[in-house]
Amino acid sequence: MKKSALQIARAAYQPKLPEALKGPVAVKEGAPTQSVGDQDKIKELFPNTYGMPVIEFVKGEAKQYPSYNVGVILSGGQAPGGHNVISGLFDGVKATNPDNKLYGFILGPGGLVDHKYMELTADIIDEYRNTGGFDIIGSGRTKLEKVDQFESGIQILRELGIKALVIIGGDDSNTNACVLAEYYAAKKYGVQVIGCPKTIDGDLKNEQIETSFGFDTACKTYSELIGNIQRDCNSARKYWHFIKLMGRSASHIALECALQTQPNICLISEEVEAKAMSLDDIVTQIANAVALRAEEGNNFGTVLVPEGLIEFIPAIKSLIKDLNEVLATPKAKTVAREKLIDYIKKHITKENLATFNSLPTEVSTQLALDRDPHGNVQVSLIETEKLLSGLVEEKLEEMAAEGKYKGKFASQHHFFGYEGRCAAPSNYDADYCYSLGYNAAQLIASGKTGYMSIVKNTTAPASEWIAGGVPITMMMNIERRNGEDKPVIRKALVELDGAPFKYFAAHRDEWAKETCYVYPGPIQYFGPTEVCDQPTKTLQLEQQK
Repeated sequence: MKKSALQIARAAYQPKLPEALKGPVAVKEGAPTQSVGDQDKIKELFPNTYGMPVIEFVKGEAKQYPSYNVGVILSGGQAPGGHNVISGLFDGVKATNPDNKLYGFILGPGGLVDHKYMELTADIIDEYRNTGGFDIIGSGRTKLEKVDQFESGIQILRELGIKALVIIGGDDSNTNACVLAEYYAAKKYGVQVIGCPKTIDGDLKNEQIETSFGFDTACKTYSELIGNIQRDCNSARKYWHFIKLMGRSASHIALECALQTQPNICLISEEVEAKAMSLDDIVTQIANAVALRAEEGNNFGTVLVPEGLIEFIPAIKSLIKDLNEVLATPKAKTVAREKLIDYIKKHITKENLATFNSLPTEVSTQLALDRDPHGNVQVSLIETEKLLSGLVEEKLEEMAAEGKYKGKFASQHHFFGYEGRCAAPSNYDADYCYSLGYNAAQLIASGKTGYMSIVKNTTAPASEWIAGGVPITMMMNIERRNGEDKPVIRKALVELDGAPFKYFAAHRDEWAKETCYVYPGPIQYFGPTEVCDQPTKTLQLEQQK
């Protein structure tokens, strides 16, 4: 396979490890934990994996370990650094005992259920070190939640002599890992399950998990593109660019990209919900900024829009919740697609019907009919950026008629999503992911199950990073999903009283009026550490570094 010059040079990069993982480790245990919500229910559902302590690895004494095999699964959407998690896991497993083997299950959790796998040898691993993508074994979105899936899995795990399974995924995938760990513990099957925190959306984070892997690289990739657009915008001076960014459940990507590039407008979904803003409120906010800049002769600008914005507008959120309940009923599932809209209108509340009818037809249709396998609205298909620019144009026409606007408005639209999911990992993600994988191997060697691999203090040099594990049950609560109450890992939303948002809020009025664009440029892999090894602005502000 032909490789680029960067691929060849990048293959030689040796990721950095926390000092505690360089050699034998010992386990330092903290106090027993409890879940973030619904403690009694979560404890009842996970009696074998609830209440375990957070652990930290410290320097230990050399031990002899018997040989055993490990399995690994990539689950859900791609995120930069997945290959380095597997590389770190491989090196950690081999460091424990050179006779150990690592097996990868093909195309996600479905590979475990369907017994599709491959042994990951040193030759294969070396081809994928420091590369983007999940193509070493592929990924999938099969949910592990049924007994027959667990039993099918244990058959192949026993056949391959696999002692532990590592699931690399986001909040839903790690929820599945927790359920699987509990099932195998309850059955005394002797198989450990370890999770790794992945998602470019950045919503798998808490007091123990500083950031999910891939977030750093994805945001740097998007910020380069936004910077390029802003440079073009400032050159042509005739377009307003509406840029939608990935982030269905939280606005971490939009906020981070705003901190890196300083656009004129950045909408934060969590703020829209907290302030109970309507769609018209949002449109008016943007239109006022357009008019303000037009007064200075600046008929151009940039607007960042989180992918999930529409779900955070309270009236639309209420509508979606109502739709979810109606569509989850057995009766609704028997209604022909062409008759479903009429069925919905008869079964949602009067207030939600008014909201439904107020939306453009294409948007209301997508809310009602386009669902993912989990029954969720496919917000990425809703062209929120075009919806907003169209409504802003209408608002500006009204303002012009009232003598409140004397500019020219033309728009361009972009959606940055897939562009960032498989980028070659930044030095931060290359190091962080390798450490997460190596650390997972230590959790396995220490006999842990139902834990997530964690690495903290990552704004410090890598040698000072803190490695360990957190019980997955600690992050869980009960939420309503597809008409049912289910135990899930609580998503982390943008905190409006947090340092990153406060910094943004303190500067956004200036950015809206003036042209304060920053142009980050492409990710740098070689050169001064202040250029190549910087963590996200979000992490720096959260840790005041």
